[in-house]
Amino acid sequence: MQRLIFHVDVNSAFLSWEAAKRVKQGLPDLREIPSCIGGDPKKRTGIVVAKSIPAKKYGIQTGEPMGMALQKCPDLVCVPSDFALYDRCSKAFKSICASYAPVMESFSIDEVFLDMTGTGQIYPDPVVTACEIKDRIYRELGFTVNVGISTNKLLAKMASDFEKPNKVHSLYPEEVPQKMWPLPVRDLLFLGKASEKKLVQNGIRTIGDLARANEKEIQMLLGEKAGHQLYLSANGIDDSPVKAQREEAKGISVETTFDEDIVSYEQIFPILLSQCDIVAARMRREGKKCNCVAVSFRTLEFKNKSHQRKLDNPTDVTNEIYQNVRQLFQESWSGQPLRLIGVALTGLTEDDFIQMSLFEDPKKREQQKKLDEAMDNIRKKFGNDKISRASTMNVSGRIARKAKAQMENGRKKNDEQ
Repeated sequence: MQRLIFHVDVNSAFLSWEAAKRVKQGLPDLREIPSCIGGDPKKRTGIVVAKSIPAKKYGIQTGEPMGMALQKCPDLVCVPSDFALYDRCSKAFKSICASYAPVMESFSIDEVFLDMTGTGQIYPDPVVTACEIKDRIYRELGFTVNVGISTNKLLAKMASDFEKPNKVHSLYPEEVPQKMWPLPVRDLLFLGKASEKKLVQNGIRTIGDLARANEKEIQMLLGEKAGHQLYLSANGIDDSPVKAQREEAKGISVETTFDEDIVSYEQIFPILLSQCDIVAARMRREGKKCNCVAVSFRTLEFKNKSHQRKLDNPTDVTNEIYQNVRQLFQESWSGQPLRLIGVALTGLTEDDFIQMSLFEDPKKREQQKKLDEAMDNIRKKFGNDKISRASTMNVSGRIARKAKAQMENGRKKNDEQ
């Protein structure tokens, strides 16, 4: 039996979810104006997490400092992140998707794979079914998705990345030469900038060029494993299964994927702190503590790496979790560009017993617990956008200043030339 796989992807998820909420409140639709989700526009700190299509026309890019985005578009509407909203919308969207498929795999907070194999008697026309899922999500939740259809996960995801928003696309193996091969090689799933540069320098500019190249030569350029994987991907070959995952079995986790390469601790640490803040707050809401913390990341060469640590005592203190996660990351990362970073808390317990070390300061720990409690109360009462940790803001500010300095240096060089 031939496999049938759907990939469902929320269009500009964070911005769409915020926009849908505001439309219900009678406010302007963020998707129709230059807008973004990011840092504090008054302080011009933080980075652009998501952007609208009108904002994209100004050259605004995901991951760039807020100060740079506002230089490009002074009228840009900037909205702080609201992780509680994202969590609710993600669960609602995935609940609808799961009702159609025997097996669903959560690929990220805003993406799922659906294994629709064997559902032909119930859903005889895949395109009609995909349109039904898409339209139902918009009708019930107020935001749009793209749906890609194929016989494997790779091609289904490639299809969902075709024209956006609110579209259904197919990319079956026989359609690969016509629909996928003419695309720029950078559009191939998981192909990073460094690999793209090497390929283009060697005359491989399209996915078709890569598919028709000699595999051994590609492996010499990109490494044996990465070269083999990219060669298979360019030819539309992928046999990875859709895996159903029970969230409760994994503890509490969060992952962030990036359009741009993440290459420095200055970028990584505020991401880790924000992720620790999210998972720790969720855990505290459930009245639990964790006995183990883990950090994970994915490189441009398709290598997934994770590192975990069992704690001496269960904790729900954000700073304690972050310090352990930060150390784990420093121990496991060797500087390669990243496209995904995640934090997970496992070994959840309601045990309150803590054996204090002679070197620990109980007063400092109590202060940190009170800080977490205060932030949780403020977020619960007024929303997540009303308070953020100074550490994240300070680091984001340094990123913005560094980027601005680089722009100034670039202008000076152009003037000199």
